[in-house]
Amino acid sequence: MTQKHIATVNPLPSTLLHNSAEVRRQYTRAAAKQAVQFISRKVRIFNRKAANVAQDLPQVQGGH
Repeated sequence: MTQKHIATVNPLPSTLLHNSAEVRRQYTRAAAKQAVQFISRKVRIFNRKAANVAQDLPQVQGGH
């Protein structure tokens, strides 16, 4: 997975580049969005595995 190091899709005007609070806010927003995507992907994978295990359980319990 390639990480985007550019905070926004639109290039920033030079006046905003010198406004560190705005730049920091945009970097924070981009980082937060990536974190949410990363976590939701992990949760999706975990849920898929859990569903497979849950499907296997009735077969195991049905043996006795």
